Order: sequence, then C-alpha cells, then structure tokens
Amino acid sequence: MKSNAIKNSLSLISSAILASAAFTASADNHSSISDALVSGKASANLNLRYESVEQDNAAKYADALTLRTRLNYTSGAFNGFSAAIELENSIAIIDDYNDATGSGTEYSVIADPDHTEVDQAFIQYKGDKLTGKIGRQVITMDNHRFVGHVAWRQDRQTFDALTLGYQLSDATKVSYAYLSKRNRIFSDEKDIDAKDHLLNLSHKLSTGTLTGYAYLLEEDKTGGAAIDTFGVRYSGSTNLSGNKFTYSAEFASQNNDNADKSASYLAFEAGTIISNINLKAGYELLGSDNGEYGFATPLATLHKFNGWADQFLGTPAQGLQDIYISAGGKFAGGSWTVVAHDYSADDASATVDDLGSEINAVYTKAINKTFKAGVKYAAYNAGDIKVDADKVWVWLEAKF
Repeated sequence: MKSNAIKNSLSLISSAILASAAFTASADNHSSISDALVSGKASANLNLRYESVEQDNAAKYADALTLRTRLNYTSGAFNGFSAAIELENSIAIIDDYNDATGSGTEYSVIADPDHTEVDQAFIQYKGDKLTGKIGRQVITMDNHRFVGHVAWRQDRQTFDALTLGYQLSDATKVSYAYLSKRNRIFSDEKDIDAKDHLLNLSHKLSTGTLTGYAYLLEEDKTGGAAIDTFGVRYSGSTNLSGNKFTYSAEFASQNNDNADKSASYLAFEAGTIISNINLKAGYELLGSDNGEYGFATPLATLHKFNGWADQFLGTPAQGLQDIYISAGGKFAGGSWTVVAHDYSADDASATVDDLGSEINAVYTKAINKTFKAGVKYAAYNAGDIKVDADKVWVWLEAKF
C-alpha cells in the first residue's frame, strides 16, 4: 500500500538523521554520570481546579474539585545524554461528575479521572544539530492542531515514542517521531497502542515560517483507525506603519484508509494590536466527505480549538466551519481574552446546517513567582445538533 511505502521511507529518514549526525557533546556536560545525576533539578507543579458543567439534557449538572500534582526530576548531561522522570497524580475532592471512564455516568462529563501514573520517563540526547529522545514524553508540533499535549486536562497527553530532530541549517529543521502508544487524558483506561509516524519539516523565512508535514496514524489493533494527513502551514508577522500584524494559513488533505473516506482542512487567521488590545479573526474548516466523514485530528490539543465548551472534540460527519473573532489585553496585573465562535456544517443536509455558536472568556493572573490563578467561562448555544452547555472553571496553580 502507498501508506506503507511512505512509513518505510520515514523510517529510513530517521536512520539517515542518526547516521549523518555528529555527536558533539554540549557545553554544559558533566565529567561523570554521578556528577550529572547529582546536578539534576527537581520540580513540582500543582493545579487545584473547580469545574462545573450545565447542559440542557437529561444528565445531572456536574461539579468537580480536583487536585493534580506533578513531580519531575531531570538529570544533568553526560556526553550529551540526560534522563528525566515525572510522576503525576490527580484526586477528586468533589466528584459529582462523569469522569469519562465509567464513573458518575448520571452526570455531565468532566474528563478528569483519578489517576496516578508515570507521566514522563525518557532518555534524551542533545548535540549541536541532533536531538533525540526515547521513552514516555510530551510531544507537540506547530500550534498543537495535529499533535499536542492536552495540558488543559489534569491528566495531560503523552506518548511512548522515539523522537528525532535535526537542524539542517540555521533556518531549516526536520523532526520525526515514531509513537508506539498514545497515553491519553483518561488515566490508562483509554490509552491506545499505535504505530504512528510523524514527520515535520520547517523553514524560516524573513516574514514567517513555512512548514510541511506528514502524519501517518495507525491504531495497533485489528480494525483500528488508519488516518494519513499531509499538509502545509505558513505563519508569521510583519510591521506596517508601526503596527504589528500576525497571520497564518494552513491546508491539509486526509485519507481514512479503513473507512475509505477523505476530507480536507483549511485555516486562516490574522491579527493586530490596536490601543493595547490584541485582536484576531479566523476561519477554520474541517471538511466532510459527502456528509459521511469529518476531518479528524485524534492527537491534537482539542480544547484549544473550536470553543472551550468542547462540543466538537470529534468532528461531525457533516464537517465543521468555525468563524471566530477574539480580543485580549491586560487588566489589573493579569491577562484577559474573549472569543466568539459561529459554527456551521461543511456539507449541510436538510436537517443539519447550523451547528451553533459560542462565547468564551478567560482571565489569568500571576500572584507571584510561585502561584497563578485563573477563571474561565464557556457558553455554547446549540444549533441543529447537540444541546446548550455552560462551563465554568476556577483554578490555582503552584510551581516549585
């Protein structure tokens, strides 16, 4: 099959990167492994969050108060090599919610199950041009639309993977990753064994960065989804008459081999700053194949896109068009953002066209170097599918 040939080519690319790299130790290397271990750094991150969900359906209103603790140790470097381990725990203090793993099913979903797990555990290498990492790790690419860590949830997404990066020149970098397991946000209840290949090539220009990518995803089970996505993205900024303008454009084509379906992705965004207000407007299309299949991004940080009410974590079969505007700025020592979305189907039918609208708002403030607090709100007004939903979050984060 064509996808198998591409995957074999990606494996050869990763081997070539390793073979051609000069393993030059970085300047901060230690003289022995014991020195590298002793000089390592430990850190802790705690997130106490209240979340409420009210939906216009039969599910009970949900309330959750959860505390997530993350402990990390990263060693110093020896001959360019270092190691890290990170433990993660989340407990529910108030648990009146459906945690998406089978508990509290009479309530609306808040996808923060109790869990204790190894969040990361890897060995990495850093040279002048080559970087490599093997083990359980966080992986993000570009703006997280296709590969992200879903850090908004208490159990963030990580991957069991081999990742390689090679700096071809000052302006050009190639990254490759092979994923053997997707450690998703539902503790270990819904983790997915995989045979995923991710290739990302970026080149910096004077006005922005041009990126091409191939993401070949395959669940490692009989009948598992096999989704191949190829795309190109350009993003950058420029100054005109003393004003800064930002812009991005992206196109991708996707084939779902098992379902024998295909769809396209298109996105545009532009922004500027007026009177210290950061203004943005954008359009995103997750296309449809004749109303039978919607463009999918199963590894994405989905909460970042298409509204914080999380109504479109899976693209409807009719596809999704999202027109949005946002404004943000500073107030009382913190930062605020307000976003408005208007949703519609890509391939409308007689019964499904209007997919609703949404208002989002967030305010965050750093109290000091250790503590940061925030409050966030999402209100989704349903269209031809789904139901009205309101969500509120209040949190306090601490870093040590």
